[in-house]
Amino acid sequence: MTAASAPLYLDSHSFHDVAVGERRVLFHLPTSSLFELDRVGGEVLDFVKAHHSFTETDVRDWILAKEARSEALTPAQVAEVLHDFQSIDILRTSPEQDLEPSLKIREFPLSSLVISVSTGCNLSCSYCYKEDLEKPSKSRKMDFDTASQGIELLLREGASRDQLNVVFLGGEPLTNLPLIKQVVEYAERRCAEEGKRVDFTMTTNATLLTEDIVDYLDQHRFGISVSMDGPQAIHDRRRITINGRGTYATVAAKAKILIGRYRSRPVGARVTLSAGATDVVGIYRHLKGDIGFFEVGFAPVTTSEDDALNLSPEELRAVFDGLKTLGREYLEAALQNRNLGFSNMHQLMSDLYEGRKKSLPCGAGVGLLALDSAGDLNLCHRFTGSSLPTFGNVVDGIAKESLGEFLEAAADLSGKPCATCRIRKLCAGGCYHESYARYTDPLSPTYLYCDLMREWVDFGMSVYVELLEKNSSFLMQHIDSRRTKQ
Repeated sequence: MTAASAPLYLDSHSFHDVAVGERRVLFHLPTSSLFELDRVGGEVLDFVKAHHSFTETDVRDWILAKEARSEALTPAQVAEVLHDFQSIDILRTSPEQDLEPSLKIREFPLSSLVISVSTGCNLSCSYCYKEDLEKPSKSRKMDFDTASQGIELLLREGASRDQLNVVFLGGEPLTNLPLIKQVVEYAERRCAEEGKRVDFTMTTNATLLTEDIVDYLDQHRFGISVSMDGPQAIHDRRRITINGRGTYATVAAKAKILIGRYRSRPVGARVTLSAGATDVVGIYRHLKGDIGFFEVGFAPVTTSEDDALNLSPEELRAVFDGLKTLGREYLEAALQNRNLGFSNMHQLMSDLYEGRKKSLPCGAGVGLLALDSAGDLNLCHRFTGSSLPTFGNVVDGIAKESLGEFLEAAADLSGKPCATCRIRKLCAGGCYHESYARYTDPLSPTYLYCDLMREWVDFGMSVYVELLEKNSSFLMQHIDSRRTKQ
């Protein structure tokens, strides 16, 4: 502080104070950075949190009071910490807090295009969110002309990107395998001509896989995720055929064929947790240990139109407790330089390691758009067939003005509790489609499990800090290397 004793003001919404055992860590929200506090730093932070605004005289009186209790801090020590807090804007010379500048979005450098190759699916999963889902016999399949125009759009709008990603989804994408093969051949040729790398990914229910299909996907290095909900009793409750039969036996057998033959990339499982399915640890152990997936990730159902499918608050609590149990196992394995294959925790470690700072919930609309069979561009794959307006088409291109206005509104958190939430830079309001499904408004933040998400991030920070201290090489080997290989 200066000799003029000008007051300093605490910006309580610019940081979060996290306890990690007996250690204290400061999470700096504007930069998503973590700073460990020593004893002096912790005591000074407690002082400024208690006062919110103070002068040099207040600080001097506090130091003298501590000295009288034999808890001495030198003025130089305190001044250094206060200077550090000012340098990252935790302390300010004005009570006015800086408002985050409003975003102006008019450029859309695509890196990924989702191609919804078919609205048909051979399953009838009770929790499916797709509004355009149909039986394979009645499905609308995308034609090659539409798909190839989509690839050309991706090349134009992704001109600044070195690598592009084509995502095949449905319905069940393998119900239109001939188109997938045409698109792969076309995209590989066109990207080679433009000097770009192209990557393919697919989420499948695995029921249509054969050895020949697996070998084809392996040859073209598809990133594959299999939708599977766990052991038979859990999986067969929701993931059923159109005729109502369980699919576990088929999916498990096909998944083992896939995992046994696939060499180009690791194969992951995507688990949908619906009402009654909360045994996260048991599901993980089955899919990882018994089936053999490289990694397993979990997504809760909270916005189904059928409330009987949604996880109750008590079930959500059980789910997050299970995630934390796996998180502790992830840490134990990481300290031994092993990746446990728990993708929810691994993603959070990646976010913290990379200092991710979100202004938008995800890349939908900026780095990613979804192409439907009519050639229209959707915000993401979840919105194909929905009432949400589309944002252009493959003939006319991206409707940049309307898409920009939508994204600018999404980034504007003023007047919302998100504006001061301590995880706002890691969450940014949550999934557009969850908001749309629950509130019919994709821009309404989803508050259903905000407290649990804040708890999850705090837990993740404690894991990250311990890992950073005891085996930081794990982060370089399993996050940096993974990013560069994909």
